Amino acid sequence: MARNYFGTDGIRGLTNSGVMTAAVAMKVGQAAGTRFLRGTHRHRVVIGKDTRLSGYMLENALVAGFTSVGMDVVLTGPLPTPAIAMLTRELRADVGVMISASHNPYEDNGIKLFGPDGFKLSDEDELAIERMLGEDLPLAPAAQIGRARRIEDARGRYIHAVKKSLPDDVRLDGLKIVVDCANGAAYHVAPSAMWELGAEVISVGVQPNGININDKCGSTHLGLIKETVVASGADIGIALDGDADRLIVVDEKGQTVDGDQIMALIGTQLAARGQLHGGGVVATVMSNLGLERYLASQGLTLERTKVGDRHVLEKMKADGFNVGGEQSGHMILLDHGTTGDGTVAALQVLAALVKSGKRASELLHLFDPVPQLLKNVRFAGGKPLEDARVKAAIAAAEAELEGKGRLVIRPSGTEPVIRVMAEGDDGAQVERLVDAICAAVKEAADA
Repeated sequence: MARNYFGTDGIRGLTNSGVMTAAVAMKVGQAAGTRFLRGTHRHRVVIGKDTRLSGYMLENALVAGFTSVGMDVVLTGPLPTPAIAMLTRELRADVGVMISASHNPYEDNGIKLFGPDGFKLSDEDELAIERMLGEDLPLAPAAQIGRARRIEDARGRYIHAVKKSLPDDVRLDGLKIVVDCANGAAYHVAPSAMWELGAEVISVGVQPNGININDKCGSTHLGLIKETVVASGADIGIALDGDADRLIVVDEKGQTVDGDQIMALIGTQLAARGQLHGGGVVATVMSNLGLERYLASQGLTLERTKVGDRHVLEKMKADGFNVGGEQSGHMILLDHGTTGDGTVAALQVLAALVKSGKRASELLHLFDPVPQLLKNVRFAGGKPLEDARVKAAIAAAEAELEGKGRLVIRPSGTEPVIRVMAEGDDGAQVERLVDAICAAVKEAADA
């Protein structure tokens, strides 16, 4: 069945356009509510959101949808995506909803759904809800319409859970930390958790106004946090995205520490304590070859998946891994949660910093990334990757890189774009091979 609503991470789009309207959100509430009516108990859904202006509209529409089919609604207000996953389980809810478009600008929004186990929905559940969105669904009798209420302790519950991800004897006393919350969902909870653990916290990106989420701040715009870390003499910077499931670190010199370096640190730290499961780390095809080589030098493996934290999580669950993530900063630590959690991952990094007694620049740069280049080629139609000229260019590049690098060619899942990525020890060679493949794709697309 073709997907008209769900993408790789829920439903996402430009607000008040296409799939991201109040009418669609209400229908999603009705469909998801109907899908998870599973017994005679009083059903409930947990709904959270980030700080986008459109969150008010979509929240109310979802409440109308869920209550109309007989589900009670628990509203948390702005909280990180992992907090909603956690609360769905803790409150024994039948389904959880996060209203967020993650690192996208405020004009976009999205709807992420979690099952009663706190994990993102399976393909089966998403396809079932897709079908229901085109159907007339039975509504609850008047006496069985759901109720909605806000809970006041949601922030406190999540802060407590985040702090418990560290051993009781680990404190952050003496650390000066800059925390950039991207004017998003973690603007209160992330700085509070770190301060309560003893750190001196300098907070930026903590004044959301509905339209400044991810605006020149957060994990995708590092200028602000780099400047603040260096100017304040902080030990480290923690940058989250709009829904706080993504983490990028900045060392005391203002240098970027991406998801690959963070996975290397957390994976090897757990392995040294005998707490790493699966014998390695799970990441996507986009993670740098340097990470793979570093883990191999430590006797660990790097298992690769398709792009998307969803695929990483599926591999982790299937094969018993407890550490996974993406170069872009999604960090999934299954010992502490069911989805990516930037704040929990940050605390693991901060704990390692405290225990090591090293500067962040010494601790967090575990390997030198090999030169990596990604270019996008837009095309009007057709299937350029099936063209003989493109196949030949790819084959030639693979032969040249054999044993010295990698090639990843993939179509975008959301737009007519071919993504061409290569990496290897010779940066000039990498650029030449990427350009050759891009040229072949353009030629095929124009034919």
